[in-house]
Amino acid sequence: MPRRARVDWDAVSAAAPDGLILVRDLRALGVPSSTIVFRCRKVGGSWWRPLLGLVALARGTLTVHQRLVAALLVTGEDALVTGLAACRLHGLKNVPDHEVVHVLIRHGSRHRSEGFLVVERTKRMPASRTLDDIRCATLARTLLDGARRLLRIDEVRALLCEAVQRHMVTVAALREEIEAGSCRGAALVRAVIVELEDGIRSAAEAWLRELVLGMDDFPVVHWNADLRSPDGSRLACVDGLVDGVPLVIELHSFEHHADLDTFDATMRRQGELAAAGYIVVPITPRELREDPDGVRRKLRAALEEARALTAPAT
Repeated sequence: MPRRARVDWDAVSAAAPDGLILVRDLRALGVPSSTIVFRCRKVGGSWWRPLLGLVALARGTLTVHQRLVAALLVTGEDALVTGLAACRLHGLKNVPDHEVVHVLIRHGSRHRSEGFLVVERTKRMPASRTLDDIRCATLARTLLDGARRLLRIDEVRALLCEAVQRHMVTVAALREEIEAGSCRGAALVRAVIVELEDGIRSAAEAWLRELVLGMDDFPVVHWNADLRSPDGSRLACVDGLVDGVPLVIELHSFEHHADLDTFDATMRRQGELAAAGYIVVPITPRELREDPDGVRRKLRAALEEARALTAPAT
């Protein structure tokens, strides 16, 4: 066993409020290298090394917050958490489970990715925000850094649509960020931004848009369109308004209508649209996934009915 050194262990604990401390800081506090090695030994050691140059002062799995703290300790004072981990800190809920911590560092830095830490060098260091004591990139940058690493377009849709739908970020801000940023992994993100610019605000709406765009005989649909009464007052914002005819497409999901009050409001809304002369076609996400041909038939039949309503009398 190494010789005991006189160390102010209270000072060590105070320097590691999250139970994490850099090796260089331990040495600066008078902890000998031999003590660090001894306490971090794989068998019987009370400390361990989650990342290169970092010591955890207690054995066990790091918490989510400790992983964030560890990533910033290792990468330095200028580093910022971005990507999916930062999306959660910003308050987003439709964030895929992912244990990595994505960190931005300045282009000249030499830190490398390891373990749960993903390091990205950038010449466009964004402004920072501190959330839950963690330095984060701005939301637009965070969203696109996270979305670029997703492999399924519906995950990208869910992430970006939530942020836009909750008015946390504008579509214009996402467009500006994608044009200024890296092209790596940006294909799906660009496709979703085009959908957002077209008025799409959910993955199910994106499925419906794709289906309609594939129907060569179907008119243009305006997504999330405002309808006005003859007196100019706002009647409703509908999921889809078919160009040139009084035809409205509405997406109804069980999640959205799970309580009686919401269901009742939807029924009243459909009644008001019908009273104003619109034909309403209700479609569910399940129909879009399991019976797209049936949805096409439903839309074409409703289109013929709407055209008949607007046809001049003979």
